[in-house]
Amino acid sequence: MLLTRIKGPRDLDRLSQEELERLAAEIRTFLVDAVSKTGGHLGPNLGVVELTIALHRVFDSPKDKVLFDTGHQAYVHKLLTGRQDFAGLRTKGGLSGYPSRAESEHDVIENSHASTVLGWADGFAKANEVLGKEDHHVAAVIGDGALTGGMAWEALNNIAAAKDRPLVIVVNDNERSYGPTIGGLANHLATLRTTDGYERFLARGKDLLERTPVVGKPLYETLHGAKKGLKDFIAPQGMFEDLGLKYIGPIDGHDIEALESALQRAKRFSGPVIVHCLTQKGRGYEPAVKDEADRFHAVGVIHPDTGLPVSTDAASWTSVFADEMVKLGRERKDIVAITAAMLQPVGLKKFADAYPDRIFDVGIAEQHGATSAAGLASGGAHPVFAVYATFLNRAFDQVLMDVALHKCGVTFVLDRAGVTGTDGASHNGMWDMSILQVVPGLRLAAPRDAEQLRAQLNEAVLVKDAPTVVRFSKGVVGPAVPAVGRIGGMDVLRRPADEVTRPDVLLVSVGALAPMCLEIADLLDKQGISTTVVDPRWVKPVDEALAPLADRHRVVVTVEDNSRTGGVGSAVAQALRDAGVDVPLRDFGIPQRFLDHATRKEVMAEIGLTAPDIARQVTGLVAKLDGRYDSEPAAAVD
Repeated sequence: MLLTRIKGPRDLDRLSQEELERLAAEIRTFLVDAVSKTGGHLGPNLGVVELTIALHRVFDSPKDKVLFDTGHQAYVHKLLTGRQDFAGLRTKGGLSGYPSRAESEHDVIENSHASTVLGWADGFAKANEVLGKEDHHVAAVIGDGALTGGMAWEALNNIAAAKDRPLVIVVNDNERSYGPTIGGLANHLATLRTTDGYERFLARGKDLLERTPVVGKPLYETLHGAKKGLKDFIAPQGMFEDLGLKYIGPIDGHDIEALESALQRAKRFSGPVIVHCLTQKGRGYEPAVKDEADRFHAVGVIHPDTGLPVSTDAASWTSVFADEMVKLGRERKDIVAITAAMLQPVGLKKFADAYPDRIFDVGIAEQHGATSAAGLASGGAHPVFAVYATFLNRAFDQVLMDVALHKCGVTFVLDRAGVTGTDGASHNGMWDMSILQVVPGLRLAAPRDAEQLRAQLNEAVLVKDAPTVVRFSKGVVGPAVPAVGRIGGMDVLRRPADEVTRPDVLLVSVGALAPMCLEIADLLDKQGISTTVVDPRWVKPVDEALAPLADRHRVVVTVEDNSRTGGVGSAVAQALRDAGVDVPLRDFGIPQRFLDHATRKEVMAEIGLTAPDIARQVTGLVAKLDGRYDSEPAAAVD
């Protein structure tokens, strides 16, 4: 096999064009076989095989910086830079599903949030200029979907300002981000895609006119002199050239020879260049090409021959939300939905099918989505903006200044909240409950099960004068966790087994961690420690009934699937101080560090967010209060 002979990018230099085509086919076979076993981003990588080969043939990584936006299209890059063991892809100790500086010097940036690469590229190009690195080049690959993000255009504005600073921007145009790319830019690129290029037109015209006696040659020169206007008419790439960016394309993104030629021309140019490449997401794998939803953007474990999942999961948090949104849409005509280029992943496809006039895909533009939602709310609608928890980070200013300041009734639904695991540091939704704590008037719900998700979503969309947030986990929704009572707005999930005047522990359970918190209570009970478990349901603001309840316990413990810094535990501690309740409090959550990719269970064990770990520490705290604890650790809790 040719692939096994590729230990680094320069090994590509020895291959003929015929061998390069064979290598591309081998890579596709390898990707389908490997990713079908582990799950991962299949469709995007099948689409960039030839493009990645051409990039590494033309540019000399790592001296030249080859950057990818987003990193989920970097599997081929990994293969060509010596990483061909995909057996542990996205698992603990295995390859990351994104570029990783810890893995290779060829992985320059680890950006797995879209639309950032051009900012990075601008910085690298400026550094080359300042430090006199004239023989260093920068090539940034950005998908057409990522070009819908505002950050990309802020960067283009700056890149274009330096007409003599070399930088190659490769637009990987597959008409999709997750699903089909939507919006004005998508329409413009479609025009470029479907119109005969200027160079082809001139070539045909020159041949015809030079055979025309007397007037042929002067007419050709006149037309060539009118290049700008003619180009806009024949191939309307003027949007890029008006910014001061030289444009090359469209190029067949699966023709290695054509790609190399275009990239070499771009590399030689002394200023910023856009190379527009047309690729097909899922190329070479029939099940992916036929998948109109997202061309196998991301898959679980599948049968490689059919593309069908090996096992069918039970109902997911996302599917529960999806069904409830359709119900809400049927009941209320003012309910509208917003997605940032992720219609299917966030569960809005059913709503879009049922109510196509009430769904808005803003592209990879979370900031715009939030402000547009404020406008919708002010205009009389109630928008539900569904987005991954980690991606809401990008729209914090808009949530604060546009939605909350204006008291707009907007509901944000945060999918993939908490530890998500296999996608690594950037995709853990571990910051939302910390970031949102500072937003005045905002109300935040963390449902513990499917029934509560439905109930709290319905409660959220009734709020007309403030932003509301409903956040839930990734994956399969757990079993129902019934309440045994209610105090204020909080559900009581467990009372002490024996009647005691002052129970030992008040355990505040946040969201989907309710089953684990009940397990903690069972472990404490075995140690003779009485425990009350409550689910606040709405964790912001802190329920007024919590402080007096805490005052009737000896210890308060909070457990959340969010950063400990500034999270629910911090908010509860502040509420207790404000109420003059002076009881010991321990907050358990995610430590303030970026978490490596692994399964959710492995990550939770690594950070000590498990029932035995927490029960052990709480046992020690209670023992200390009893005067039974000096310097020796508490007995282990099995």
